[in-house]
Amino acid sequence: MTKIAIIGSEQSGRTTLASKLGKKGEGADITMYDFAKSGRVLTTIDANGYPKAVKPLVTALNLSDIALLCVPPTGLDVSAGECIVALDLLGYKHGIIVLTKSDTSYPHAIDELKGNIKKITSGTALENWEYMSISTTSFEGMEELKEMIFSIGDKVDAELAQLNELPKRVVIDQFFNVTGIGCVVLGVVSQGTINAKDKTGIFPLNKNIEIRSIQLHDVDAKSAPTGSRVGLALKNIQSKELERGFVISDAEEVTEGLTLECTLSQFSKGFAVGDMLHIFTGLQSAPMRVENITIDGSDVDAAAPASTCIVSLSGTKEVAYSKTDRFVLANLDEKQRFIGYGFCQ
Repeated sequence: MTKIAIIGSEQSGRTTLASKLGKKGEGADITMYDFAKSGRVLTTIDANGYPKAVKPLVTALNLSDIALLCVPPTGLDVSAGECIVALDLLGYKHGIIVLTKSDTSYPHAIDELKGNIKKITSGTALENWEYMSISTTSFEGMEELKEMIFSIGDKVDAELAQLNELPKRVVIDQFFNVTGIGCVVLGVVSQGTINAKDKTGIFPLNKNIEIRSIQLHDVDAKSAPTGSRVGLALKNIQSKELERGFVISDAEEVTEGLTLECTLSQFSKGFAVGDMLHIFTGLQSAPMRVENITIDGSDVDAAAPASTCIVSLSGTKEVAYSKTDRFVLANLDEKQRFIGYGFCQ
């Protein structure tokens, strides 16, 4: 299956485009659209709670393998710029820049817009992304867009298949009780292969559970490989114990504080000791205070844009992670909220 996040500013046409890529499901801060035809399965995730909050944007991107950045003829605004920063900090590998509402513009203007975006994205994770123009009235170009998505999806599938032998890991995004079954969760297998009857754990609760059964697109399955969107019936846990972002795994690190080796975005204002930041990893987020910053072995009061540093953070909410996880730092009080990314020391 192919999972895409559709992002951009509120007036970018992203939600209209999402509605043409699949059947709308339930949603609050993110909304999912499903499409299935001729063996092709496409799940589109619209981060509809963004730009009011950044968490829906991070959630949609971390649930997906491909991003569609929607840009209207009016060009990049603050929200679209913030999306570019987020994609770059996440090291997002696969995506398409969709020039929406092309029927309201002219070919020369579209080419000029494309040139401007290429200049801004030069040196970022988006530097080599493809471009596609889409009409918002006739939706001319939709079939070509789908073919481009599925072509990239084939590459993603090959990459994900290489992760099947790693220790299993499932990131949970929804959970509820079903009469006669008990606790059911929805999520994505981020690595490894899960099997029905697996005895494993759930973190940061650090609680032992069993996977009673697995469903793939409402069909019972005995196992699910990396990249699968799954429904799991779980034993020995109740839905009221869960939060979005909890991880099903045999082992995770769990902590309330972090020490990260960070790289700051050139578009950020940096941060200082004492600042309260929000830390995102996977679908988890937690507020943490900056306790110490070290640059080149010396303690400093602040870290500047486009610099690297070691930062110590403290919080009161437990976060589950593995050593290879990427953490994104944000200051929710700034206009451009994303600051940088880091890995655990």
